[in-house]
Amino acid sequence: MKSLKTTTCALVVAGMALSTASAAAADSDQEHGRHQRTVIARGTFASPETARNAFTYDQAAVPAGARAEVLASYPSRGRTIVRLAVHGLLPNREYGAHAHVNPCGATGAAAGGHFQHVPSADPSAANPANEIWLDFTTDRRGNGFASAVQDWRFDSRRPASVIIHEHHTSHGDPPPPGSAGARMACLTVPF
Repeated sequence: MKSLKTTTCALVVAGMALSTASAAAADSDQEHGRHQRTVIARGTFASPETARNAFTYDQAAVPAGARAEVLASYPSRGRTIVRLAVHGLLPNREYGAHAHVNPCGATGAAAGGHFQHVPSADPSAANPANEIWLDFTTDRRGNGFASAVQDWRFDSRRPASVIIHEHHTSHGDPPPPGSAGARMACLTVPF
């Protein structure tokens, strides 16, 4: 029990440090006339019949009641940082996750294709430098985390959701088209 308390305390302190560092960075940007924008989307996965912003299409892999959070920030120097945290998925399992062009809907197809900074039909454009890849592996409790840092910002085109896929895609460079597998869950994100 002592180690659980120690771990919990360490996580709280780390979270406070991250919040403080983020606030300091935002203050620094504002002092120099730059503005940092942050978007947060949270959802509890539910079946398409009852979901509002977090849909599960495969409850065996992404159970109803599991949760996700996406934080997207746009600090100075033209960068985009996207973080994904999930809780309550299957333990010790790899999942793929990517930003998609449309909001979530009753089916996984509603989210459209992967968002690409430079849209292209060329399969080589499906890569982590041109898309937002958030592949993760859950721990023994079914929690996972991923982060993507891009040296570009969205223009008038922005993604609108994050889809959790059946497979990791970061093992190949570039992966074959469609290698992420089935769309198992979706969180609408107002990027």
